[in-house]
Amino acid sequence: MSGDRILLVEDDKEIREGVEIFLKSQGYEVFQAADGLEGLEILKNQPIDLAIVDVMMPRMDGITMVARLRESFDFPVLFLSAKSEEVDKILGLNMGADDYITKPFTPMELLARVNSHLRRYHRFMDRLHSRAEESARIYRAGGLEVNEDTVSVTIDDWPVKVTPIEFKILLLLIRNPGRVFPADEIYERVWNERAINTDTVMVHIRNLREKIEVNPKEPKYLKVVWGVGYKIEKQP
Repeated sequence: MSGDRILLVEDDKEIREGVEIFLKSQGYEVFQAADGLEGLEILKNQPIDLAIVDVMMPRMDGITMVARLRESFDFPVLFLSAKSEEVDKILGLNMGADDYITKPFTPMELLARVNSHLRRYHRFMDRLHSRAEESARIYRAGGLEVNEDTVSVTIDDWPVKVTPIEFKILLLLIRNPGRVFPADEIYERVWNERAINTDTVMVHIRNLREKIEVNPKEPKYLKVVWGVGYKIEKQP
């Protein structure tokens, strides 16, 4: 079952309800609207993954509605229309639609178009998010996340307040998961000076554990390798 949310905008109640029944049987959640104005109102309150929009409708036609939704949304839009002339298809696609289905159509044809566009849309969004995370320099180890650009730390999506020095230590370790850093190397790389006394490193490590570990005495993330140094444990 997909769970994707589809907005169906169609003034013909019989078509609208028939399409909704079929799409729901395929695992989609469907929101109905009888014209463009109702469709835009639904978009204010519901997250939508794909819209199926009739071209000819009262109050607000599909062309106008799609032109407006494209000001804020990038999800796929499929036009439905009884018109089959080339110029009408070109107009619809130029106004922001991703596909054009001519009435009458079969449920299986509509489903194939919906599935195809949603697959491409989700692949595109996954790549977009991956590139955004890479450019944002986000480092993860299980539920621990360190964002170098926003200088923020979260555990299981909950924000954790750390000092600037604690952040630098954590960033150094999480950028190299599994690698053990001696205390003097941590000091030299974080404070940018020769290590003479590394007791301060131990204090900051202890403070970090209190903040990021559920049980600091049995740490999940920030581990001590006795006689060697400290590391962030690799996490799945």
